[in-house]
Amino acid sequence: MGPIERSIVTKLRQALIPIELQVLNESSMHNVPPNSETHFKIVAVSEKFDTQRLIQRHQAIYNLLSAELAGSVHALALHTYSPSEWIARGAAVSASPKCRGG
Repeated sequence: MGPIERSIVTKLRQALIPIELQVLNESSMHNVPPNSETHFKIVAVSEKFDTQRLIQRHQAIYNLLSAELAGSVHALALHTYSPSEWIARGAAVSASPKCRGG
């Protein structure tokens, strides 16, 4: 785990107190140098999302990760769920598509 990924995990764990958290560095699927930390997929399940609409959840994460987004992080694929939504999905998300330039 690189320093940016570690920072993302720490911030999300502290702020969301997630039931499930997956932070996947998907940079290798893109046309970037090896060991880059530019593209991440985040799966977050939190009771804090019970009362928030999807846009509010995403805005909260963008605010939490503003320093990373101002730096080398180019893209976030956000999958945010309340616990009941997560259970209804079968506790899974689909795989990310391959980048056309990767």
